[in-house]
Amino acid sequence: MIRIAAVGDLHFGADLRGTLRPHLESLPEQADVLLLAGDLTRVGDPEEAAVLAEELQDPPTPVVAVLGNHDYQSDREDEVRKILEEVGIRVLEGEAVVLEVDGGRLGVAGSKGFGGGFVGACGSDFGEPEMKAFVRHTKDVAAGLEEALAGLDTDVRVALMHYAPVDQTLQGERLEIYPFLGSYLLGEAVDRAGAALALHGHAHRGIEKGVTPGGIPVRNVALPVIRRPYNVYCLEDGRAVG
Repeated sequence: MIRIAAVGDLHFGADLRGTLRPHLESLPEQADVLLLAGDLTRVGDPEEAAVLAEELQDPPTPVVAVLGNHDYQSDREDEVRKILEEVGIRVLEGEAVVLEVDGGRLGVAGSKGFGGGFVGACGSDFGEPEMKAFVRHTKDVAAGLEEALAGLDTDVRVALMHYAPVDQTLQGERLEIYPFLGSYLLGEAVDRAGAALALHGHAHRGIEKGVTPGGIPVRNVALPVIRRPYNVYCLEDGRAVG
């Protein structure tokens, strides 16, 4: 059995220094890996990333992350990524990593993702250049996620995103903002490539559990949703348990 701890939307800043580290001390007893589903900082300030890096330095388990929209706000996302990677956090964007876990091999493919909406209420790359660019960016990141996920030759595969791949986990959010919270293209990418579990954040007022059209469990691990330092999900025989 592989145990995955996951949380997103930490929105870390200087005032949170010292608040996460205590919860990591018992992490190895509960999980084999920690996955972070984006929005690690408030406005993508490298100083905010440095505070989080202090909390995660010398982690008791491997830590894998994707960035979120907040981490891009200051146009310094490369610096944010570098600071986190300097303390051993693996940050993914259309990439994958393989971890040796409890005698097995866990593959994690990650991407920030993007918006666009869901079947029956989604944007299309038609019309103005700005609209074409918006939807084509979603197509590009979904394709990158699918390629990274499909390329994993591991016992278990997990898709890690910030934006939502299904609309089920957005229940509680205003319908008007669904197109800015995720895209069905991400869910289709996960279904085509195959995975045991898909994780995302971003939807603070959503709900935890959903499923892709192909039957893959989806979990919204945004901190305001799970209301704890992290949730733990168990994967057994290539399937999510519970």
